[in-house]
Amino acid sequence: MSADAAAEIVRIVSTGDSALLIEFRQTISPAINARAIALADAAKRRCGAAVRDAVVGYATLTLYFDPLVVDATWLEAEIREIAAGMEEGPDPTGALVDVPVCYGGEFGPDLKDVATFGGCGEEEVITLHAESTYRVYMIGFVPGFPYMAAVNDRIAAPRRSTPRAVVPPGSVAIAGAQTGIYPTGTPGGWNIIGRTPLKPFDAARAQPSLFRPGDAVRFRPVPRREYDDLR
Repeated sequence: MSADAAAEIVRIVSTGDSALLIEFRQTISPAINARAIALADAAKRRCGAAVRDAVVGYATLTLYFDPLVVDATWLEAEIREIAAGMEEGPDPTGALVDVPVCYGGEFGPDLKDVATFGGCGEEEVITLHAESTYRVYMIGFVPGFPYMAAVNDRIAAPRRSTPRAVVPPGSVAIAGAQTGIYPTGTPGGWNIIGRTPLKPFDAARAQPSLFRPGDAVRFRPVPRREYDDLR
């Protein structure tokens, strides 16, 4: 893990009676996010069933526990001891996920707006979006939605002033430095630039979420015919 003082715990606070929130310095940083992921894995190994769930954020880790069985003070002490004993080393590497995307047209109604924001053409937006490798920092706000960064500054258009009531599943979108994929039809205010035939979340799969924090994602432009074939 990268040697970075900013990746040390800033504070641990209770969020209700059944969760602890571990906070790091609040910034989009691969080193900090990697620290949160490593701490989650280490906590689950050491504490076993005492940790019901471990949810990684951009710069946070939330540990859920049963307050009738687990003492929060004990768990906090365990987490601090685990964090203090974690050795620095290479950042853990997640999976590399290839995501085919049909950009523009009916699938990317906001592509033109993003191009206007960037002072460029729509094809350049596609090129700039697809040329980067993105890190999955966390999964939320609905099951399977991957928050990824960092989008090229030139096309990092802010959220829409008026959210849509329903965003189609598979929509690939931009909001500032973040990019993401809507797994289901939900309200949303991000700029939609394309759509993927992949399912970010499928409850029938052994691993329902296609993405996990720490994964690397590459977007690959595909024509409509290939999109239809992949579906």
